[in-house]
Amino acid sequence: MPPVPFQILSDLHLETHPSYDFPIKQTAPYLALLGDIGHVADDSLFGFLEKQLRRYWIVFFLLGNHEPTHTSWPVAKSRVRDFSERMEQLRSRSTIGRFVFLDQTRYDINDTVTILGCTLFSRVLPEQALAVGSRFVDFKQIQNWVVENHVDAHLSDLKWLNAQVSEISRTEPQRQIAIFTHYSPTFDARAVDERHTDSPVRSGFATDLQTEECWKSQSVVLWAFGHTHFSCDFVDDLGKNIVANQKGYHGSREEAFEMKKVFLVGRHAESDVTEQVSI
Repeated sequence: MPPVPFQILSDLHLETHPSYDFPIKQTAPYLALLGDIGHVADDSLFGFLEKQLRRYWIVFFLLGNHEPTHTSWPVAKSRVRDFSERMEQLRSRSTIGRFVFLDQTRYDINDTVTILGCTLFSRVLPEQALAVGSRFVDFKQIQNWVVENHVDAHLSDLKWLNAQVSEISRTEPQRQIAIFTHYSPTFDARAVDERHTDSPVRSGFATDLQTEECWKSQSVVLWAFGHTHFSCDFVDDLGKNIVANQKGYHGSREEAFEMKKVFLVGRHAESDVTEQVSI
């Protein structure tokens, strides 16, 4: 089976635009929106998502750190799950695409390509915790959210990713895995804006996962992320694609952002097409 074509976008920050009426030129059947798309407290975000479902076969969506602004993480997740249920009901009587909320979620595109998705968060270093807590709006505008919660959420997502990758590699070695997260999993210079290489808060943006199973496994063929407002597309030393396609705030568009760019997930293989989801 040929590779699966995706459009992968993040950090659209539609909450900074005059409206959520943001046109995306469709160039692939699958769309992955990797966080910081807008605020879940604004119903306009869900109108934007529903519009994409009328154009794409599947829309994958995960939460960034801006989605829960002026609410809490549990409420933000609940609102997205409610939307997902409404869209699934609508699918039963219409031709709209499938909405997949990536919150420690596995989705099998076919019998050789699997998507694993979660926010990931980051492992904030103890020596940077005070600066991260005071400088990042997350800890001021998201209810009941402090740096310790953020680190705990990272450890939970990382444990899940490692377990999923280990299990798939062991029991379904033919599978090729694409991992979608909001936070960056690497400090590779090719994935980092050189202006922020020595930032005293960089552990609030990314975590070096090079010793983790989810990073080392040969089953993982692509990792896509957002959050850093820096786009990249390269193959790392292990042979997997590392990609980010981030727009940035209204009025300060990231230079390398390409809305119409198509990313291919998976290598050529003979198989039958199926679609399954597990959460």
